[in-house]
Amino acid sequence: MHAAPIVITALCVSAIAYRYYSAFLAAKVMVIDDTRITPAHRLNDGHNYHPTNKWVLFGHHFAAISGAGPLVGPVLAAQFGYLPGLIWLVIGVVLAGAVQDFLVLVCSTRHEGRSLAEIARKQIGTVAGWTAAIAVLFIIMNALSGLGLVVVKALGGESVVRPDGTTMSIAGSSWGTFTIFCTIPIALFVGLYMYRFRKGKVVEASLIGGVLVFVATWLGSFIPGSPLAPYFDMSQKEVIVAIMAYGFVASVLPVWILLCPRDYLSSFLKIGTVAAIVIGVVWVNPELKMPPFTEFAAGGGPVLPGKVFPFVFITIMCGAVSGFHALVSSGTTPKMIDKESHARTIGYGAMLIEGLVGVVALIAACSLAPGDYFAINTDLATAARYEQRLNDMGYRPIELETYEAETGEQLQGRAGGAVSLAVGIAQIFTGIPIFASLVSFWYHFAIMFEALFILTTIDTGTRIARFLLQEIGGKVWPQFGKQDWLPGTIVASLLAVSGWGYLIWTGNIDTIWPMFGISNQLLAVVALAIVGTVIVNSGRARYLWVVLMPMAFVTTTTMTAGVQLIQRFWLWTDSTVPGESFKGYLNVFLILSMMAMVAIILFESVRKWLGPPSGRPMPAEKPVAA
Repeated sequence: MHAAPIVITALCVSAIAYRYYSAFLAAKVMVIDDTRITPAHRLNDGHNYHPTNKWVLFGHHFAAISGAGPLVGPVLAAQFGYLPGLIWLVIGVVLAGAVQDFLVLVCSTRHEGRSLAEIARKQIGTVAGWTAAIAVLFIIMNALSGLGLVVVKALGGESVVRPDGTTMSIAGSSWGTFTIFCTIPIALFVGLYMYRFRKGKVVEASLIGGVLVFVATWLGSFIPGSPLAPYFDMSQKEVIVAIMAYGFVASVLPVWILLCPRDYLSSFLKIGTVAAIVIGVVWVNPELKMPPFTEFAAGGGPVLPGKVFPFVFITIMCGAVSGFHALVSSGTTPKMIDKESHARTIGYGAMLIEGLVGVVALIAACSLAPGDYFAINTDLATAARYEQRLNDMGYRPIELETYEAETGEQLQGRAGGAVSLAVGIAQIFTGIPIFASLVSFWYHFAIMFEALFILTTIDTGTRIARFLLQEIGGKVWPQFGKQDWLPGTIVASLLAVSGWGYLIWTGNIDTIWPMFGISNQLLAVVALAIVGTVIVNSGRARYLWVVLMPMAFVTTTTMTAGVQLIQRFWLWTDSTVPGESFKGYLNVFLILSMMAMVAIILFESVRKWLGPPSGRPMPAEKPVAA
């Protein structure tokens, strides 16, 4: 199977869905009306609430939602073969993911940009509101730890002692770390350029920022072996500390200084790179060397522990449907939206692009020989356990040594998906004759590209967690709930960063990613249940099916995966390895807690749907005169 027909089909399905289905959702389900004044205008404080250009906000929103999920999820799911993930990406994004993102964005915009928990409290009841707040907090910590771990695995060095007593070591990527570090001052400059030096000159700022990032990637090639190398050749623990510090600073600073311009710059590069990859895939038309289904569809794979059902759905998540997106759609984006009609392009449209990102990521990974794919994505700590079985299946490394020589990096055992994706992207680009000798450059550009996806989600996610903590704390001490009060902002940001940072510090990819998947999909169930209640309360219960259909499917797959993960983690509780037993109990507690809280919200939502009309329409249901 070759890649070009897959990409063309995915583009056609997305175009049809945007033209017709999103228009139906806008006109009939949510009744979009630009005469309503959005909170960006009504509550404009220049800090959190700020009217933003449609395309700049599209860039911020796309950058915030497109973290590791659409890139890494499909790559990890390639363990099952290319077909299961491909089907879910194409169908899930138009009927579930984009629907959730768009509807939550409109609901939050009409609730003064409030969080999902606040909307649940007003539309469903106090019990659902508090349950949603705690559930979202649990879930966002899992989500950010899953995203952050991918960066740690791609950039940080590590050493592992094999069962035979030998030590395998991987050096840190000083080139990649330097390039990603440079994007922070570049983003600060772009923000000042757009909002202070040359107000409104968005195109100028975009072009300058894009050129500077390419220059930074090129300069990174001089870092390995230079006097600066020790500063950027970091261990995995050092990378964790660095991204925690970044998440804290980005959460505290005003949105226009770092968050919005960095996200816009990131999205500019992301969309451009995705377009380039799509063109490259169509031009090169690589063969998918991974079979439609592998033997690991029945379970027991080295990358993911479970069977294709339900684990393909909780592994891919963001490329098809992601609860984390609901946090962005009820967090920073509704506070900056200029007109209600922009929500269709920003909410539904950005998610369609993310689905396309997932498709090209799957193609890039599946264009590698299966033996090379598994050699890169099997963690060093477990590689010895699977080595013989992979050899018996015929999955032996074929070109791994060539890839390592061309990129100048150690690739084997770089689990997490980011490295194999970067290798796949580099191979697609170098399939174009004029780029044939630039494998190392394109590999490190792809690593930077992936890290930008992740870090822009970490900064936005940390800010959303800060909003939520301040909302919860504000119920006890009103002063703490004021989002423009600096001490409250600092304390809430520290708590948020400490939560997800601890999980990264103590976890690994085969535990954190499934946990992330469970929590992420459960949050999608919560978001769809809340939106469904808003629709019913607004007198449009006949359209409830638009959320009920994806909600029922995601609930089934995620609860099934949750039960299977609990069974797996419970085995750890008898471990004699120091700390392993505690992690087993902690993981079981987290999954059971999230499943229980989601069950409460579902029960309360269904009770509201079947009860008498509440007479509680969305705020600003009546147009407000400008």
